[in-house]
Amino acid sequence: MPALSLRLPEDLDNRLDEEANREGLPRSEVARQAISEYITRREKERFMAELVAEASAGYANEAIRNESIEITEEFLPLDNEALDIAESRKPGEPRPEETGERWWK
Repeated sequence: MPALSLRLPEDLDNRLDEEANREGLPRSEVARQAISEYITRREKERFMAELVAEASAGYANEAIRNESIEITEEFLPLDNEALDIAESRKPGEPRPEETGERWWK
């Protein structure tokens, strides 16, 4: 396993010591976990930023936006039917909020 050497400010070094003691782990393991979590979080953030950029570009294109609305409208009855079944209702049966009932009873 490759080695890494780094300098830490004293306060961060103390916090690392405290965390390692609390967890009963070596300092190097706490640092490995922290680095791994940081890199994973940054990768997710980049992925989400790319996803948002693609969605924004698609939404800005009127043809793509209209096509997605058509697809959504086409599948809406199926989504509603699946929701009815999941909530133990017969398809088309009114929902509690439509009858004035409270769903939390």
